[in-house]
Amino acid sequence: MGVRTRIAAVAALALAGSVLVAGQADAGSSHSSLKPVATGLNGPRGVSTFGNKVIYSVTDGSVYATDGHKTWKLGTVPGAGGLAPAIDTSKRGVTYALTGAGGEPGQPPVPGGSTLYRLRPGKSPVKVKDIAAYQATDPDPYNQADSPTESNPFGVAALNDGTVLVSDAANNDLLRVWPNGKTKTVARLKPRTVKVPAGLGPDAPPAGTPFVAEAVATSVTVGSDGYWYVGELRGFPATPGTSEIWRIKPGSIGAVCDPVKPNKGNCQRYADGYTSIVDLAGGPHGTLAVVELARDSWLAFESGGSTIGALFLQYPGKHHRAGYKRELVRGQLNLPGGAAFNRWGGLYVSAPVFGPGAVYKVKY
Repeated sequence: MGVRTRIAAVAALALAGSVLVAGQADAGSSHSSLKPVATGLNGPRGVSTFGNKVIYSVTDGSVYATDGHKTWKLGTVPGAGGLAPAIDTSKRGVTYALTGAGGEPGQPPVPGGSTLYRLRPGKSPVKVKDIAAYQATDPDPYNQADSPTESNPFGVAALNDGTVLVSDAANNDLLRVWPNGKTKTVARLKPRTVKVPAGLGPDAPPAGTPFVAEAVATSVTVGSDGYWYVGELRGFPATPGTSEIWRIKPGSIGAVCDPVKPNKGNCQRYADGYTSIVDLAGGPHGTLAVVELARDSWLAFESGGSTIGALFLQYPGKHHRAGYKRELVRGQLNLPGGAAFNRWGGLYVSAPVFGPGAVYKVKY
């Protein structure tokens, strides 16, 4: 399965057009650098931490931990389907791995795909929940393309009470999964009307045309304030600068994240102006690390454009809204996939999600 198909699965959308023009630039930082922590990895993506350990996932579904001196395998989950699973580790040291849809879009699901697993060192992974099976009974009421019951779980966050949050990039929602498999829908992300960017080719709507684009909920994390944060990729036409971050009240059920009414209810818009978010990480003092797969957009990359992604520190502002953001290691990350903070505020990032790569500590 080629890179094109795999990114199509990431977006859970059909692609169109040729080369997209570059998106807007943000102020960068000249005071950050990358230090390799684990190298020689095939498609590293998920990153988490526990104490002095860094945990990461690779393309074949394997999850490893390293303490800087030795490295050991925590397990391998089935159904990775060409993209490493998302992972998170609880404060008790339990690591969860989440597989996406995998396979060719529209084809039968990959065995073990779209599933949340709990890893136990030296033992087989434990299946916690078949996310696709739940979504088959929980259709997206705001669906714009493909099946409203389509599932491509993409982001995971372990909570202190033993439950796990899962963001689904195809169903555009956030789920909460209990250890016994019980699952509830925390929030649904409504689509957003964006303007078609220039350069999509003759088969696309003219530049500037309003277009209803799905949220594509790729990422979830818990902030230092205890709130749950969800990031968007933004579906076709992947207009740069239209990916939002939502702040959700803990314990919510059935919340709606609405870009038309972004300041209402239990899900409110925290930040805007990002492009193709694929991961979030909650850091100290209200900071969030924000990973952009490709700074010009996933569709620009799909169409043969730049593979350069981005990593930002998003600082909190007033009234539960984002303040200023700072780009780290600008221009140094190709198709980054995941990020995590440790308890001391150390930041780690993985790249690229396809092919040979590494996990790095970010000095900032």
